[in-house]
Amino acid sequence: MTISDTLVLRPASSDEFDALYPLVRMAFHSTGPPDDRDAEFSVFEPERSLAFFDVDAAVGSASAYTRDIALPGGPAPVACVTWVSVAPTHTRRGLLTRMMRHQLTELHEQNREPVAALWASESGIYGRYGYGLASQRSRISARTRDIRLLHPVPAAERAIRLGEATGKELRADIAAVYERVRTSTIGHCDRRDKWWEHRLQDPEHDREGATALRIAVHDGPAGPDGYVIYAIKQGWTDQGPDCEAIVHELEVENPQAHAAIWSFLLSIDLVTRLQWRIAPADTPFAHMVDQPGRLKIDLGDNLWVRLVDVDRALALRRYATPIDVTFEVADAFCPWNEGRWRLTGGPDSATCVRTDAEADLALSSTDLGAAYLGGTRLAALAAAGRITELRSGALRAASVAFAEPRQPYCPEVF
Repeated sequence: MTISDTLVLRPASSDEFDALYPLVRMAFHSTGPPDDRDAEFSVFEPERSLAFFDVDAAVGSASAYTRDIALPGGPAPVACVTWVSVAPTHTRRGLLTRMMRHQLTELHEQNREPVAALWASESGIYGRYGYGLASQRSRISARTRDIRLLHPVPAAERAIRLGEATGKELRADIAAVYERVRTSTIGHCDRRDKWWEHRLQDPEHDREGATALRIAVHDGPAGPDGYVIYAIKQGWTDQGPDCEAIVHELEVENPQAHAAIWSFLLSIDLVTRLQWRIAPADTPFAHMVDQPGRLKIDLGDNLWVRLVDVDRALALRRYATPIDVTFEVADAFCPWNEGRWRLTGGPDSATCVRTDAEADLALSSTDLGAAYLGGTRLAALAAAGRITELRSGALRAASVAFAEPRQPYCPEVF
């Protein structure tokens, strides 16, 4: 696809990875040495990459990973969009729009994943390409002296094993726990092939003065049932130690493991502060402590979701209650989605087909993307003026059917 005499959009080969990698590092202002090159290359899929080349120089990039994400109803293939960047010398020329359109059109024409998802570095960008904010994450921080667990687990009863993330002895345990948790935790990605190595990548220049990653595993009656990946950032004041525990990932299968792991974290010697940078928006931790008001919880973006094909995407997920609704969908960026679609389904199955029937709700594909994982309510979008109810009662019924009991949450940036 030729854009001008010198700009060409095409996939990048494996041999061209080292041309793309500096572009992405420059676009995101990475300051450290490129220690993580091999980890990034290990998950790079050249056939799913897009790159703008100006003669021989890479000046634009947009790629995708082949992964499953847990949807309402279970895991399913989702195009995990990544490495979206444009060189500072080539911005404001429409390169990003051309890459986004090419990528989505290719997914549609090749009948690949009907859903795409990404993390947005700037949340004002992707709505114009049909991505909706489908989940949020919280950032939690607290002084450990200000909070106490309501039901702490005594040290002798915690059953915690500790190791370094660079070691292999605990890797199988945490992978097994994650695999059981992620299939039913909406927003979690699978970690096939090299993804565990990538997740535990820990270059020193990214630690911000903290230790290397550590792993604590909780053993329940039937074996490992929870873990936390964390690091400690050292600190001292005139009054004594002021170290910080930084939680990178915490996964548990039951409340007992949850209580034991937090009991462990809050009792580490010399630690006076904690921080969890990508936590669930509806974190149970706020309900486990005696003074939740002492927790500082800031909400931020998590996954942005785009329905590549409205019919296939809506039929792919399941619904909390029976649903029979006709949507009038607007989608200027992917015009094949424009028109009326009748969705029927429930907890066990769903279908979505074109129809000439009168519409019940009028909305955009962006709104459907925002509501897709069950975290953003259709009713909330309607209250914001983004959805129009055309049949009385349709909004409430659809909003209830799309909703999930827990907020969707992806614990890793891809």
